[in-house]
Amino acid sequence: MMLSRRRFLGAMSIPAVAGVSGAYLHPTRLGRALAAVADLSADSRSPQRIAGDEDFWFEISQAFTVDRSIVNLNNGGVSPSPAIVQQAMKRHLDYSNTAPPYTMWRVLEPQREAVRERLAREFGGDPEEIALTRNASEGLQICQFGFDLEPGDEVLTTTQDYPRMLDTFKQRQRREGIVLRQFSIPVPAEDPDEVVSLFARHITPRTRLILMCDMINLTGQILPVQRVVAMARAKGIPVIVDGAHGFAHYAFKISDLDCDYYATSLHKWLFAPHGTGLLYVRRDKIHDLWPLMAAPEAGDDDIRKFEEIGTHPAANYLAIAEALTFHQGIGAKRKEARLVFLRDYWANRLLGHDRVRLHTSLKPGFACGIATVQIDGVDSGELNNWLWDEHRILTTAIMHEEFSGIRVSPSVYTTLRELDRFCEAMEKVILHGLPT
Repeated sequence: MMLSRRRFLGAMSIPAVAGVSGAYLHPTRLGRALAAVADLSADSRSPQRIAGDEDFWFEISQAFTVDRSIVNLNNGGVSPSPAIVQQAMKRHLDYSNTAPPYTMWRVLEPQREAVRERLAREFGGDPEEIALTRNASEGLQICQFGFDLEPGDEVLTTTQDYPRMLDTFKQRQRREGIVLRQFSIPVPAEDPDEVVSLFARHITPRTRLILMCDMINLTGQILPVQRVVAMARAKGIPVIVDGAHGFAHYAFKISDLDCDYYATSLHKWLFAPHGTGLLYVRRDKIHDLWPLMAAPEAGDDDIRKFEEIGTHPAANYLAIAEALTFHQGIGAKRKEARLVFLRDYWANRLLGHDRVRLHTSLKPGFACGIATVQIDGVDSGELNNWLWDEHRILTTAIMHEEFSGIRVSPSVYTTLRELDRFCEAMEKVILHGLPT
């Protein structure tokens, strides 16, 4: 069903929105931004054609309260939320503080169930398979600590998985005597058969668990999750999927991955409040997975046992609803196409220089909005610092044992002129090196 502009704006209840340092996003400006989202949802053009329509994306960018003196190309770390999401969170927080035992616990807390149901619809799962967490790390550690393992049992993953998740298994290794085994995959990895084969070849008779990324944080590489899960399932080995960067970044449903365990952060690509995440556990797997914090035995089969963290705010989680509405107004496929368009815009320009190496595939389906670039002969950490110190451009230094570069992750509010600023700064270094 098409979402009319009137219905969309009515659903969003446009207010004046407080921004950074007491600034306000004028209701007219916010209204224009949300109207652009409503118009976009009714646009019949293909996602690829809309991806390059700067008029559309300029209006959508006005929904954010970002500081335009900074070029933020680290949205893969944590994203700003649209003003409408910030306002919803503030509204719920203000109401919570009027009488928390009543307003937060008895009025707002039950509304989490509506957010759970909406997230499940967008994600493609059952609401009874969706836990609301604080971030991908919490969801993943629920799974990583939730399996019973014996000394000598092996966990398999790659050398490119997220350091916090590797540290989680290394702690179990020190404490319980399990064995963490890692292997390398190509950079970039453009042969799914090879990736599946590498996972399969490193499985031993002691392998009890696999951890893999949906999208690798270092390079934005998308891995063939469904195929690895199917291979491992045939051998009776569970697979935990690190989806920190996947959900609301590129278009998919959980049925496309057919995995049993998936955790993501909602404050990255969904633009939800900071400190919100999602954990998916297939319904028949909930009982045997221990929660990270103790829960009553009566809840062994309840997905909510993974939410037992004690007193927690309601505001953060309820404002996820506004982020979902904003995301759905844009459309997952259109958002993916825009992020790919922005990536290709800067990457293809820089690839025109001989000294530039891209550690991310530009082929369809292997990556989306994140890409990692390296200038031969230039220290990537120093380049990352120089971009910030001299140009106020935020990127992420990737200093891996197998490769290095700077990770670039623009978002839907990023303008082409900002990407031009980034490219011009990079070209200055390509031609003249870093200042000494």
